[in-house]
Order: sequence, then structure tokens, then C-alpha cells
Amino acid sequence: MDRDVWSGLAVFAEIVDAGSFARAAKRLGISSSALSHAMRSLEARLDIRLLNRTTRSLAPTDAGQALLARLRPAIDSVEDVIGELDSARSRPIGRIRVNAHKPAAAYLILPRLPMFSREHPDVSIDLIVDDGLVDIVAERFDCGVRHDKALQADMISVRISAPLELVFVASPAYLDLHGRPANPEDLRSHRCISYRHATSGAIHRWEFESDGERRDESVPTTFVTNDIDIMRDAALKGLGICSLLMDQAASHLRSGELVEIMPGWAPTLPPCHIYYPSKRQPTAAFKAFLEAMRVF
Repeated sequence: MDRDVWSGLAVFAEIVDAGSFARAAKRLGISSSALSHAMRSLEARLDIRLLNRTTRSLAPTDAGQALLARLRPAIDSVEDVIGELDSARSRPIGRIRVNAHKPAAAYLILPRLPMFSREHPDVSIDLIVDDGLVDIVAERFDCGVRHDKALQADMISVRISAPLELVFVASPAYLDLHGRPANPEDLRSHRCISYRHATSGAIHRWEFESDGERRDESVPTTFVTNDIDIMRDAALKGLGICSLLMDQAASHLRSGELVEIMPGWAPTLPPCHIYYPSKRQPTAAFKAFLEAMRVF
């Protein structure tokens, strides 16, 4: 097959998977204009339009859809063969694309990367922090990291953490001004800092656990954000009470910048897992990454 046609077919599949020329260009590390030129060249060589595109939308034509149906299994087969070749190497090499929510990225993956990088200097990590729900296959990630209750179906999962401990905190200045709540009912007269879910846009209902019983409630929220580090910073500045990961709050509790409140009421989050498609052949680099992240 003409090499330009083969490379053009791979570009075509990437554009459709990405949903836009701009996103596909970022994934492939080339300019949008180069990608557009490759697509026009492919359509000219095949003498048929494969994409319907406007300034706002992009979709394969009927001919393009028929081509994709035959093309995707071939691309998957080639990727499997490459994976097998990678597994046969004596040393891991290549790039691993990881999609993880903020807590896992900051407090589980990042602390383990220095040792991993020393042991596997030829492996690069592309870590995308995303608190929404992501289709890692469609977005071409090697793996995702989420709590076990949020894992996609038909995936292999590897646990990379114990259950994550939470803690309710506030600054000394806030407590001096508003008093210290002793239980969840007391929060009704306080100012609370809450999290907005990336996918649904809903404000997270606070969870409480005591004597093995768990419940969730809405609290009077006066500050909302979709970033857990902004939540912590808001608490440090005295904007209200919030729920943080213990790992996130520990140094501030030791320094006295934050104070734990309502001890005994904070729940734990489920363990985090790396998950990846069961149909993909893991590369040597990915196997090494799994071993570095795995909790034994």
C-alpha cells in the first residue's frame, strides 16, 4: 500500500476519534494545518469525501463510516503487534498516557514517579488531570485512575491505594469567629466549602460516617469550586469548613493553619484503581508502570 495512504488512514481514524482537527493535532503532536493537508491529500488519492466538516462540527460521511468499520480492527491489530514487540524488549521504553482525577494524580501517582523515572529513564509519562468521567479508549489513554465504584465496564483494574481517609477542617480564624461545630447538624449554621462535580455539574453532597453508619446531606454552601486544592486554600483563608483528604490536609494540621473538627464523623473514600482495556496488549513500559503503582 502507498505509504502516504496508510499514514492518511491513521490520521483519518485519529481525527474521528478525537472529534476535531485541533484535538487530533494535539494528540499527534503536529499542527492543525498539517493534519488538514494530510486529510485533503487522502481524500484526493481515494477520490471520495470521507469527512463532513463545518466550523462547528465534524462527522464521517457514509463512505467514511464504512471505511472506519473496516479500518479500526486493522489499527487495533497493528497496535497489539506493537505491544507484543514492546513486551519482548529487554528494557521498557516509550510513552504512557494516564488520565487521573486530582487526588490520585497529586497524592498517589506523583509521589511514586521519581523512583519510577530513575529505574526506567526511557519511559515518559503523560499525566492528564481530569475529575470528569472519561472514555479512556476513545480518548486514546493507556489507562485511567478512579475510585473502584467509578470504574468503566470491561476493564482490568489494579488497586493502587488503601481507602482514602477524609477529614473535616477549618482555619483557627474561622472557628474564632463562628464557633466549632460538634456534629453534622451544627453545620446548618456554618459556612461550608463544597465541590462541584466536573461531569454532572452537581454540588457534592457531604458524607458523614459514625459507628459504621453512613449518610450524605446537603450543607449550607457559601463557596463552590471544582478543584480540591482551591478548596483547601479557601479553608486556609477562613472562608469556611471543608472536607479534605487527610494527605492533603496533614501538613496544615501539623502547622496549626487548619484545625480538625467533628472528629469521628469523617468517612473514607474507596481505594483508587488503575484500569485499562482488557483487549489491549500491555507494553513493557506499561507493565513497569503498573508494578510501580500497584499496592501489594
